[in-house]
Amino acid sequence: MPGNGNPPHNQERWLRETLHPVTQRFPERREQFQTDSGIPIEPIYAPPNGDAEAADIGFPGEFPYTRGVQPNMYRGRVWTMRQYSGYATAAATNRRYRYLLEQGQTGLSVAFDLPTQIGYDSDAPQSRGEVGKVGVPICSLQDMETLFDGIPLDRVSTSMTINATASVLLCLYIAAARRQGVSQDLLSGTLQNDILKEYIARGTYSYPPRPSMRLVVDVFKYCAENIPRWNTISISGYHMREAGATAVQELAFTFANAIAYVQAAVDAGLAVDDFAPRLSFFFVAQNNLLEEVAKYRAARRMWATIMRDRFGAADPRSHMLRFHTQTAGVTLTAQQPDNNVIRSTVQAMAAVLGGTQSLHVNSRDEALGLPTEESAQLSLRTQQIIAHESGVADVVDPLGGSWYVENLTDQLEQRALEYIAEIDRQGGSVAAIEQGFQVREIGESAYRHQREVDAGDRTVVGVNRYVTETPPLDNLLRVDPEVARQQAEGLANLRKSRDNALVSASLSRLEEVARTRENSIPATLECIENYCTLGEICHVFRTVFGEQQGELAF
Repeated sequence: MPGNGNPPHNQERWLRETLHPVTQRFPERREQFQTDSGIPIEPIYAPPNGDAEAADIGFPGEFPYTRGVQPNMYRGRVWTMRQYSGYATAAATNRRYRYLLEQGQTGLSVAFDLPTQIGYDSDAPQSRGEVGKVGVPICSLQDMETLFDGIPLDRVSTSMTINATASVLLCLYIAAARRQGVSQDLLSGTLQNDILKEYIARGTYSYPPRPSMRLVVDVFKYCAENIPRWNTISISGYHMREAGATAVQELAFTFANAIAYVQAAVDAGLAVDDFAPRLSFFFVAQNNLLEEVAKYRAARRMWATIMRDRFGAADPRSHMLRFHTQTAGVTLTAQQPDNNVIRSTVQAMAAVLGGTQSLHVNSRDEALGLPTEESAQLSLRTQQIIAHESGVADVVDPLGGSWYVENLTDQLEQRALEYIAEIDRQGGSVAAIEQGFQVREIGESAYRHQREVDAGDRTVVGVNRYVTETPPLDNLLRVDPEVARQQAEGLANLRKSRDNALVSASLSRLEEVARTRENSIPATLECIENYCTLGEICHVFRTVFGEQQGELAF
């Protein structure tokens, strides 16, 4: 222990009252922690005077959670290893999921193709050339059943990266589970359901912002009453950072969006502590290792304070920021692609040192195509080596107390709060989006970054320095164009075999509900179980809500 070797009063209390009861729940991680030289490793380390509270960083598992949301973090259980995948067809993706689970992956993360993300069936004219390219096409309950065939949904946690059509995909997942005999109250996982960032950075929206917010809140309400283990939203800074945002902007714009979601739910009559414990977040891990570590620590402190002081949340679970991390796709290069393994390893280490709850590590070939089975396995092995060989999972908040990291944590928090104050002055996140504020700020940051790369002021190894000729990667994964034809054929057969009178009636019922303030989820679920397609359901919403045409008018 630091100092004279005797635990100080505050740390002694934390060990006795907080850590020890938690440790008893995780016997699988109760082995003696020590370095390779046999030096014992304590759960946490405090400042030399022994008073972590006096240093304003507190203890893990206690407000404001700067050092972690769980008292013993990875000493109890390591993060969920959740590799994001989906391509070609539901059957092909199912095979990839089974493979990854066999290799030791501990949770699924579904990538959907572009037509699914914006609400079109695979045979729609708008889908031409995009079916199965960047994810799996899911058009009906039939596809969803195939996607999870043989995968027990009461025992596997699933994350779905879907936003404009999130409520429909949630219903597809519920219905697929029911076909397995699994009731919805046993389901666990996360729905991204973060539509606001689509207008800021990613562009896979379908309807205008305000009716889209209604669908987000419908999910909050339904899950609070029916799916208690489900994370109803994963509020994402990832895609804004990929578009060129700085770490400060990632924090600020993510939490400004989160504030808008919480306020919308409260305005709709939900008590904050009834839904806030199921909110989750999604951040990127970029190359600047120590800034990224500080970013995650600042994020926990910011969210705890926002929920307590701004919304009056009383349940400690409402204060805890739980987040998934993905390494940075935008940093991957087609030149010298083996360098991407090192980049992703550094980024993954940042996420772990910062206390992530789950992690996806990008593959070396993703600047050139979808990851092959071999490269996906290497990405998973990267996580497993960090967890079991590096030693960083043996101590909570290993960089806490570093003068540099603590200063970075404070600076990131302060600058992000200044941005949030400006967004508040503009009327909140939705109003700021409609005025183009976030898009302009991110665009300026992206421009500055690219100018630095082009001028050689920012080094990208293998691109603007240390350039060598390297042979192209072989064995890249290619999606067969035949996939689109197979999907169209399957849809045609489905439309012939289903009860189309029930389809028509359930779609009419959905349209009635969409025109009221009634929760749309039960009516959507009825459509799904009658084998209405995703495109048919989204057409109803477009009819009622209108369609967002291109960028917002700013």
